[in-house]
Amino acid sequence: EKKIQGGLSPRPLLSVPHLVSDEASCYYQGYTLAEMSVHQTREYFKNKYGYIVDNPNVGPEITSAYWVHGNSRQFLDLVKDLTGKELSGDAWVDALKESSADKIASEKNEYAEMIEKMKVGGDDSSSDIDLQMEVRFVDGDELIAASSNGGLLEACSEFEKFVAGRVAAAAAAEKEKA
Repeated sequence: EKKIQGGLSPRPLLSVPHLVSDEASCYYQGYTLAEMSVHQTREYFKNKYGYIVDNPNVGPEITSAYWVHGNSRQFLDLVKDLTGKELSGDAWVDALKESSADKIASEKNEYAEMIEKMKVGGDDSSSDIDLQMEVRFVDGDELIAASSNGGLLEACSEFEKFVAGRVAAAAAAEKEKA
């Protein structure tokens, strides 16, 4: 407590006062179990496929393993059936053991690998993405772009131009002040 807070406090450092109010403690147990399952599930997919983001296998697999069952199956069984392991905190603890510098380095490396993979894989940017919905980019009341006007990729391109214009205008305004 002295090292983190600079002195002693009326309660122990890691105590949360509303945990002791009977019904609230079950929420914290649920949050802890959910966090454990998130880390275990992420570890499973990373070990199986090497990556999660933009992986076309992850969505269908997680849907069939977790979401289609709703509340008809026990939570612990769902996690075990997907990951092949009983729910444990091991993956979460491993994530907590990683230093900030190592985490940043590994995330940058994964990002660079995916960028390269998209280049090598021949990302077909000419075909649009159909999300079966309209995506709208708005700024207050101003509609910047909508996927209904030329597709999602066109809307994203329009939004990029909008942001670039805003950044350039802000930089010009700062330059004028100086």
